[in-house]
Amino acid sequence: MSGWPRIYYKLLNLPLSILVKSKSIPADPAPELGLDTSRPIMYVLPYNSKADLLTLRAQCLAHDLPDPLEPLEIDGTLLPRYVFIHGGPRVFTYYTPKEESIKLFHDYLDLHRSNPNLDVQMVPVSVMFGRAPGREKGEVNPPLRMLNGVQKFFAVLWLGRDSFVRFSPSVSLRRMADEHGTDKTIAQKLARVARMHFARQRLAAVGPRLPARQDLFNKLLASRAIAKAVEDEARSKKISHEKAQQNAIALMEEIAANFSYEMIRLTDRILGFTWNRLYQGINVHNAERVRQLAHDGHELVYVPCHRSHMDYLLLSYVLYHQGLVPPHIAAGINLNFWPAGPIFRRLGAFFIRRTFKGNKLYSTVFREYLGELFSRGYSVEYFVEGGRSRTGRLLDPKTRYAVDDHSGDAAWRHASDYADSDLYRL
Repeated sequence: MSGWPRIYYKLLNLPLSILVKSKSIPADPAPELGLDTSRPIMYVLPYNSKADLLTLRAQCLAHDLPDPLEPLEIDGTLLPRYVFIHGGPRVFTYYTPKEESIKLFHDYLDLHRSNPNLDVQMVPVSVMFGRAPGREKGEVNPPLRMLNGVQKFFAVLWLGRDSFVRFSPSVSLRRMADEHGTDKTIAQKLARVARMHFARQRLAAVGPRLPARQDLFNKLLASRAIAKAVEDEARSKKISHEKAQQNAIALMEEIAANFSYEMIRLTDRILGFTWNRLYQGINVHNAERVRQLAHDGHELVYVPCHRSHMDYLLLSYVLYHQGLVPPHIAAGINLNFWPAGPIFRRLGAFFIRRTFKGNKLYSTVFREYLGELFSRGYSVEYFVEGGRSRTGRLLDPKTRYAVDDHSGDAAWRHASDYADSDLYRL
């Protein structure tokens, strides 16, 4: 790269180097993803964004990966080392429209047809500034769509220090060429699969869009199970249907989380400060496996040990820094006091009583709420030990905890209809 493009990127990199402090996921991409730097590497990004490209470049240079701004020379042919799947404003770029990205894929595949020893590693990369999922009735937030220049400027300005570069496992273009051929239809398929990959990756990182709290309650009230439980409540207690429905809404208010991305960001800074003074480091194993499960659309249920309050704080912190959505956490009702309760609720906690015994309306509302979390794609965390050990030792799991994998509502069940008073103690 030379001339005006080089000057343009240098000028753009000046403010970015001050405003952006991104991290790489995984922390060391080459060894963790098995990238071979002795073989050609090209990068695939979802959107045409110079800020994304330069943020990627900074991480590549920091981890001894090829510079995305330096073109690849293969058999005397110079090709860009990066490709944008979706187009956008064009300023000193090799290509932007979808047709040109397909053409570039085809050019790379065609080189594999003529050179049987060539094997280019195609590495999908997402660059995200902020991770607020947005509201169901509102506009899609920045991580989920392409931004124009002004929007990108403000995203970098406000969220530059809450950004990450997510490297995915590479795709062998040699294998693609050998197994599927090198014609244009394969290049089109590559672009289509890349778009699907990025959509799933964004969902795993930011989670589904958040419903308005009242809309969620209205949907739960409309479910057949809760409607029947409300009728039973009115009949058994000899109260009006409206009063029984108000009781159900009050239970939803008591149980439901009120997830807030802003609270997650604030708590992340506080916890980061705390961990740096309490611990020498946090060792994380098998994170790529969990990321892949989230990417593939699996419902995730985290079941950590519960020896102290640090357990759930550490797990949410680690997941957030591994590019995953912090889970909704089952918390004991004893934690629902001011000011801790509202804070925990905004961090994803939903509250559960120590006993469901004799309260059919409560058990139905709780079951339907939990089922709604799973159906919307949220991950959930609960503690099979039932409560904190308080001794530092692991407790035997409460074996009657179960997630019903066959019912479709994925709700917790209990063999005696929530009759055990100690089962849900957290």
